[in-house]
Amino acid sequence: MTAGPPIDDIHFDDAPNVDSVPGPNTRALLEKQDEIDSNAVAYPDDIPIAFEEGKGATVRDADGNTFIDLFAGIGVLNVGHSNPYVLEAVHEQADKFVHTVDFPTEARLELIEKLNEIAPAGLRDRNKVVFGGPTGSDAIEASIKLAKYNTGGDGLIAFRGAYHGATTGAMSVTSNKKFKGHYTPLLSDVVHAPYPYPFRQDKTPQEAVDHALEEVRAIVEDPYGGLANPAGIIVEPIQGEGGIITPPDGFLRGLREIATDNDVVLVFDEIQSGLGRTGEWWASDWAGVTPDVMTSAKALGGVGFPLSATMYHEDLDTWGPGDHAGTYRGHVVGMRAGTRAIEYIQEHDLLEHARELGEYIRGRLRDAADETDRLAEIRGEGLFIGAEFVDETGAPDGDVVDAIQQYCFERGVLIWTAGRHGNVLRFLPPLVLTHDLAETALDIVVEAIEHATTDATQAA
Repeated sequence: MTAGPPIDDIHFDDAPNVDSVPGPNTRALLEKQDEIDSNAVAYPDDIPIAFEEGKGATVRDADGNTFIDLFAGIGVLNVGHSNPYVLEAVHEQADKFVHTVDFPTEARLELIEKLNEIAPAGLRDRNKVVFGGPTGSDAIEASIKLAKYNTGGDGLIAFRGAYHGATTGAMSVTSNKKFKGHYTPLLSDVVHAPYPYPFRQDKTPQEAVDHALEEVRAIVEDPYGGLANPAGIIVEPIQGEGGIITPPDGFLRGLREIATDNDVVLVFDEIQSGLGRTGEWWASDWAGVTPDVMTSAKALGGVGFPLSATMYHEDLDTWGPGDHAGTYRGHVVGMRAGTRAIEYIQEHDLLEHARELGEYIRGRLRDAADETDRLAEIRGEGLFIGAEFVDETGAPDGDVVDAIQQYCFERGVLIWTAGRHGNVLRFLPPLVLTHDLAETALDIVVEAIEHATTDATQAA
């Protein structure tokens, strides 16, 4: 069975094609949103766009402008907007049943089996999957509960630069103080250790890893380490919101050893980095390290359906009936979509495609870096790429990244930012982005870098 059309056939043919933006229809929708929607709305502040439709790695706004999408709804749309192979199953399932709580359905069991098929080696055929609420935050909450339930501990180790979500437990292990400052106190006994970030720590990769692991081991093992009853360590194998921080070799393996030595639960947050984003099914596959618990969401819903899952080693399946729950743990339309999305990635070999296309994008960025000292580091795996910009003193420069983003938007490329100081250009395109679309998009991105960095240098 062929899993849908090839990736060359699922995009708008005219991308990019942009007049003056934002257009009148978009402005009207933005003004209406400003009047009646929540003040918490944030994304239109960065890019003033109102979406009308999407296909593959391309989108159209309310005025008919067509863009190349290097953002994918924050990594939700790994198989692209409105993927026809996924939507075929969505329509079929929606006509039958949508919500089933946790009663068995073919859709539910097929997705669990499919997740087992692509699970990290140490979890394959030795895992359980629990669905809870619809967002990644809910999967994080489940992982925290699971760690506490199985260890009897209540302390958690997370990392500086981490983002894990917006609910109470997820915010507790998130490191952004401004993001969570109004909602304290959150969970007690959460300690944030350094994440290896050689570029900003002025260390060699090995020094950064050694320092981070030394701190984690001290928190867990030092009699005066401060965390009395540790239950788990939670970490992003590659930090997303923190700036696509890709840890050097040895970090994840070191955490695995510490967790095993001390009988604490090791949780990998693969919400943004998983399901093929890095050119492997899971970012942790690059290190060959298996966690005890792994969270998934975002791309799990296939084409944007809200769905999260927490996979964990079967030895941790000590919960009784009802010990973890969630109304939307039976979203069978999202489950059917998730299975179809995995099949599409498999049938079209999108893991290899992500690796090859990611290398092309990083190569274009390296060429751009040769022309300016403002593009200081390029990192990532597959189609999970960060480009970090600095000012003339080497300090983080978020203004130049904002200028690049705006330049790209006005010319038909949507790209987002990341990093503690907003100074990282974040590439998070659908895995179905074609080489031709990538080449066109990178022409615009590189041109934007040249303009923005030249202007910044002249202004300095």
